[in-house]
Amino acid sequence: MNKEQTDRIKDYLIFQKLPLDILLEVEDHMASQVLEIQNREGLSFEEAFLKTQKLWEQEFRMTNYSIFYSEKIPVIVKKIAKAKYNKILKKSFFYASISFGINLLLIYFSESQEMYTDFFRGQNLLFLLAPAIVWTFNYKIRNYIKRDFKYKGRSFYSIYQQNIGIMVISMTTMAQIVSKEGKYAYLLLKNHNQEDILFALVTLILPFVTQMVVLFGIINFFEHKKTLKKLSRFIAD
Repeated sequence: MNKEQTDRIKDYLIFQKLPLDILLEVEDHMASQVLEIQNREGLSFEEAFLKTQKLWEQEFRMTNYSIFYSEKIPVIVKKIAKAKYNKILKKSFFYASISFGINLLLIYFSESQEMYTDFFRGQNLLFLLAPAIVWTFNYKIRNYIKRDFKYKGRSFYSIYQQNIGIMVISMTTMAQIVSKEGKYAYLLLKNHNQEDILFALVTLILPFVTQMVVLFGIINFFEHKKTLKKLSRFIAD
């Protein structure tokens, strides 16, 4: 297969709005399939390519994935993204659960509500500083993490690029949490004060959820960075 033919396949996949990391995987499969059809049926490239497009029609059908994408995406992107995001969510939940357990221990070992407030703010401050540190030490790839920065102006560089903004959103919420005292959780679990049980539950659950989102954003960021390294030679070309 010559360069003109491989470029035809690549341009077709860009038109289908595939992120570059998925595009490169699909391109190899599609090129192999075109060659197989050519050899098996004795067809020209154009005829074999048209047949291959029909075989992939269902994979390129547009669908919704509203949790992470505001616009419609191809079915194949949703399948791959869903599997990868689920892995990140599981990791985020695991690490956030550890933090939640530490929070409960801090309540138990705090000798006063004021002491727990310091622990509460310090713990959540770590989750506020972590994304800021990640951004600071990775400023060199700032162009590749922008929502509107795309390969040839049409394709994201990776499926993770879509979610980079999650860190900024979660940092805003975390800043609000850090400014709170966390006293209601302390009063419920340490002093057994059930008068403000709703506020206590919010004090326990909201930081946990926000920490989980922060962790998702950080893990997602490093997956994007790792993917960019794999794509570096292709991007340079």
